[in-house]
Amino acid sequence: MPDRPALTHGPLVAVVAYDGLCTFEFGVAYEVFGLPRPEMGPDWYRYQVVAVEDGPLRAAGGLTVTANGGIDRIREADLIVIPGWRAIDAAAPQLLLDALRDANLRGARVMSLCSGITVLAQAGLLAGLKATTHWRYAASIAARFPDIALDPSVLYVDNGAVLTAAGSAAGIDLCLHVVRRDFGTEAANSVARRLVVPPHREGGQAQFIPGPVPRNHEKDRLSPLFDWMRANIASDMPLATLARRAGMSLRSFQRRFEEATGVAPGEWIATARLREAQRLLETETQADIEEVARLAGYGSAATLRHHFRTRLGVSPAAYRRQFS
Repeated sequence: MPDRPALTHGPLVAVVAYDGLCTFEFGVAYEVFGLPRPEMGPDWYRYQVVAVEDGPLRAAGGLTVTANGGIDRIREADLIVIPGWRAIDAAAPQLLLDALRDANLRGARVMSLCSGITVLAQAGLLAGLKATTHWRYAASIAARFPDIALDPSVLYVDNGAVLTAAGSAAGIDLCLHVVRRDFGTEAANSVARRLVVPPHREGGQAQFIPGPVPRNHEKDRLSPLFDWMRANIASDMPLATLARRAGMSLRSFQRRFEEATGVAPGEWIATARLREAQRLLETETQADIEEVARLAGYGSAATLRHHFRTRLGVSPAAYRRQFS
């Protein structure tokens, strides 16, 4: 990638390139921080790509990337972006980890998108801090770095000098947040309009996490009951009734249900009702919120709104606007 004429005033953003580069996350960082925006004036971001390995570097999608410079240029940057990483459990080069620590010590901001959290974690920059990543990687990061207060339900976390984004598209949310923080709401809205995305999304990635899937053990025996529960999700489901339908004592039913699903029956029902409400909001666009609440087993719109706010971080109406 050729050098662009350097601006003299704006924050310098260094985006890290590596072999196995995550193309989408890299593109997000370029689109927000690297795309020329003369309407923003001379104080807009300066941008460079820094390679942490010898190139040319392979990128997802069969591309190769040639960087502006090497890892030493991180020393000049005001904001360093790690656009994903080649694998959530892959070691980062020691030179990169050292450069990130030095940048953090001198006051530069360091930011990860999606799986890039593993690099910040390896550098020790997230110890004792709240952070997020894609929900698929949360268990791996939590197990390897227990000193991180991981919250996989949110789209991004801003700790001031260290920032993390959840899944790939959540990188857009975090980058727009940084623009809003640096240049104000109007600038962030302008960039969002050009990207054709909302300047701020409601809720978090809990909206996108699939519900618990039954485990193989005990699943076959309970499968008819699961089918009945899904078909009658709007009905009351006392545990005694469920145990009787399964042909088990109440104690055995609770134990075997949890062995099959990993959750208690009450939690399974709550999740199934939530998924049914989501489906209805997405597909039954003529049904009002009261009707959706009744069909999903909540009884009232107030109860439905409470569960959506608690579990998804959005209202049913906001969810419908986003997904229908």
